Amino acid sequence: MGGVDKVKRQHDQGRLTVRERIDGLIDSGSFHEIGAVSGIGDYDADGELRDVTPANCIFGRAKIDGRPVVVVGDDFTVRGGSADASIHHKPQMAEEMAHDFRLPIIRVIEGSGGGGSVKTIETKGAANLPGGIGGTEWFWYTTGNMAQVPVVALGLGSVAGLGAARLAASHYSVMTKNSAMFVAGPPVVARLGQNLDKQQLGGWEIQTRSGAVDHAVETEQEAFECARRFLSYLPSSVHELPPTLPCEDDPERAEEALLKAVPRNRRQVYKMRPIIEAVVDKGSFFEMGQNFGRSIIAGLARLQGRAVLLLASDPYHYGGSWTAETCQKVVRYVDLAETFHLPIVYLMDCPGFMIGLEAEKAATIRHGVRTMAAVNQTTVPWCTIIVRNCFGVAGVVHQPAARHSLRYAWPSAYWGSLPLEGGIEAAYRAEIEAADDPAAKLKEIEQRLNKLRSPFRSAEKFWVEEIIDPRKTRALLCEFARLAEPLRTPGVATSMRIRP
Repeated sequence: MGGVDKVKRQHDQGRLTVRERIDGLIDSGSFHEIGAVSGIGDYDADGELRDVTPANCIFGRAKIDGRPVVVVGDDFTVRGGSADASIHHKPQMAEEMAHDFRLPIIRVIEGSGGGGSVKTIETKGAANLPGGIGGTEWFWYTTGNMAQVPVVALGLGSVAGLGAARLAASHYSVMTKNSAMFVAGPPVVARLGQNLDKQQLGGWEIQTRSGAVDHAVETEQEAFECARRFLSYLPSSVHELPPTLPCEDDPERAEEALLKAVPRNRRQVYKMRPIIEAVVDKGSFFEMGQNFGRSIIAGLARLQGRAVLLLASDPYHYGGSWTAETCQKVVRYVDLAETFHLPIVYLMDCPGFMIGLEAEKAATIRHGVRTMAAVNQTTVPWCTIIVRNCFGVAGVVHQPAARHSLRYAWPSAYWGSLPLEGGIEAAYRAEIEAADDPAAKLKEIEQRLNKLRSPFRSAEKFWVEEIIDPRKTRALLCEFARLAEPLRTPGVATSMRIRP
């Protein structure tokens, strides 16, 4: 550590030291540190050690819930977590160990963790070339682990530069609400004429709403618990399957509230999260990225003890329409499911892509097409429950093409190429304008078409497979999880199947 004064300063600012953080994160007594004596020694003329500055990176093997993991943490009490002579080698070895031994890695990040401060130019006698000779290997492992093992990153203080990149290069990231993350801190940004403090520049509200960080919590202890819980749904590496836990929740449990969960008035919003809680194992839903792309709810859950990735529309945000940010969110979590062999459940109420000037400026359709590609490239099993709306191009993206997936619809479901609202005026414009009473003609057409768009009409033509009692949703989803179990294949995720 950096000395009594530095430790006291860390505590006075409401933050734990790196060793306290590791102890709070892992199973008690399980930490096996590597390179504990590494640092920079100060020797006299006779070669006798006078003082030593410890390396400000601590790493080693540990256990979380009995499973081996790699933990690597920045020691902010030594040079504020920025690089010293050994920081490059220690975090790189942590990433190598996680990769080659197929172990989850948790990064406990505070500081820059990069090539050092501006002072490094003087101490080294030359300017560091980013990505220079040997300088890219570390980050190859940092990003390469994303396709190999679960990666969790905790931002627990000021995180800048390469430290911010290490936080973002993860499957799940969480920061405390008194932390901040940015590419460059306030003094550098001030040179642009933007005078901002740390929170204004990179506080939790900014970073969770931008999607740069998945979750924000009040305390470091909460961050540790979130990390442990996230890992509980995933295998140790892509070469294993997600663990199945014992389940005491009846898979046939039928919630009467589901019958009235969706209002008859299609313009009326409703809460999707109670529906989620009613169909998954009780207390098993672990939401991620709540503040980003808010028309989609995403998280991990269990069905009869089996881990799944769950997506659900949120009609409270843009009526469930997919924005550019929503599309990015879906891609991120669909990729997570594909990487770690998680079946996907989608509770759908999507009236289409977001429309309007701002949606066009955000290139929503380009992000939507990217989402369609990500969904089609998945090989994991899918089950879709159409709760209410399924319209337009975004409606197409409710399960992968060219392979069989399970699909059910509630009686509250509606679908079509375009919602009737607004679509009628476009499709029947000439007829409406020619009418003696355009408003009455519009109403007449609406009534005529509404009789035809019942989901039961589609079921008659076998355009949808089943209309189900909402109370049977949990039982059918648990059956899906059981059916999906033998279809999961360990190993690196394969590319898109080519349809013959």
